[in-house]
Amino acid sequence: MHSDAGDGYLFVHHVEDPDGHGEQVFFSLSLGDDPLSWRRLNGGRPVLEPTLGTTGVRDPFVVRGDGEFFVVATDLRIYGDGEPTPERWDGWKRHGSRSIVVWRSTDLVRWSEPWLLEVAPPQAGMAWAPEATFDAATGEFTLLWSSALHERADHRDDSYSRVLTARTRDFRAVSAPEVLIDRGRAVIDTTVARCGDAWLRFSKDDSRSPGSLRLFAEVDTGDGFTVVAERIADELYADVEAPVVVHDVRRDRWVLFVDQFSVRPQGYLPLVSDDPLSGVWTPVPAGGFSIPANTKHGGVLALTAQERERLSVAFG
Repeated sequence: MHSDAGDGYLFVHHVEDPDGHGEQVFFSLSLGDDPLSWRRLNGGRPVLEPTLGTTGVRDPFVVRGDGEFFVVATDLRIYGDGEPTPERWDGWKRHGSRSIVVWRSTDLVRWSEPWLLEVAPPQAGMAWAPEATFDAATGEFTLLWSSALHERADHRDDSYSRVLTARTRDFRAVSAPEVLIDRGRAVIDTTVARCGDAWLRFSKDDSRSPGSLRLFAEVDTGDGFTVVAERIADELYADVEAPVVVHDVRRDRWVLFVDQFSVRPQGYLPLVSDDPLSGVWTPVPAGGFSIPANTKHGGVLALTAQERERLSVAFG
């Protein structure tokens, strides 16, 4: 997070729109510095449009580097060519894009043309839900994404999603991918955040097994990650995923956004915690949160006052 950030927040996301083309990159801006109130920018239209790969993106994420910003997203379009049936989902998992879509900007307003970055190895069926963190000391970004890894070259064997990681300096080339999380069953949608000297990590156990952790939280204080919460938000909806965690610096609280897809309209809802390392997250009461419907799987960037004003003027 930028040292001056906290004067507002940018939510980069896609939109669930089975009858249109919401699988593009949309921007929403916080009302003032409140991460619980949002308005969609650019008249509700996408800001970044994918023109290559599958011509659709899901799960966009924005990361700040040294004087530059990158948006990374899953190269996947599920609408526009028939219903996304279980059989089609199975095909996307086995033979989907192994690349992610990338855009670059120096001011959050003017963006480059997109490019494809191959991140997953040939044995991977897909590369989904990419996220990145930046290490100012090394100048490197660490990428995370989910891939099902197969032993057979035709990918017809049974597999499950692991979380993979690789490093990059410019999102033009990456180091050899490594497995970061392998629980022996499907894990997706991992996001990480620094909390003092500790690391927070949220993931979705997508195995659907009786013992599934569902959406779970882990904490690493220096001795490795330990699960501190499981089945987060289960009491609210049957299915949630795509966690986004934000430190609300002005109010010294943490906000966890989770994306529910059990009922329509779909989209994010928040939980809050004064001590995120405890694993205790409390749902925000009805009326305490506002965001346009169908705001789907994305990432939040803390802004300076100047950055927030620049976005508001450009896309207001």
